Amino acid sequence: MQRSLVTRGKGWSLTEPKTSRSRRTIPVPVSVVRVLQKHKMIQNQERLLAGADYTNHDFVFASYNGEPVNIRNVVNRHFKPTLKEAGLPETIRLYDLRHTCATLLLKAGENPKVVSERLGHASIVMTLDMYSYVLPDMQKQAAEKLETMLF
Repeated sequence: MQRSLVTRGKGWSLTEPKTSRSRRTIPVPVSVVRVLQKHKMIQNQERLLAGADYTNHDFVFASYNGEPVNIRNVVNRHFKPTLKEAGLPETIRLYDLRHTCATLLLKAGENPKVVSERLGHASIVMTLDMYSYVLPDMQKQAAEKLETMLF
């Protein structure tokens, strides 16, 4: 099931995604699938231990009682320490990982249409406008490929 979590004050609700493109399946590497499978096993054990105190909302990441995790706790307890361990600035936001992913894929030569679909953008134009700073290197690579093919 694909839903969006909306938080308001101390409350929350599940809603339909904003657009039809927001509802999508994104393939992930096998290594990520393995980590998520292990996480699911641990989560099932925690659910059994909590018993009646656990409300199953079928979240991939949930608090000890099944409720949504507090994003500030995730950032402060997990994300910022990971940044520090990696020697990265604490100014990086969790959302910045989305941009990093898109930039890395484009720099690796991934088709911009594939990147656009992964991000859920309404059109490839939006992706290309947003990540145009990656394109100069790609243009140089394209010229080199053409040179190799023709000459």
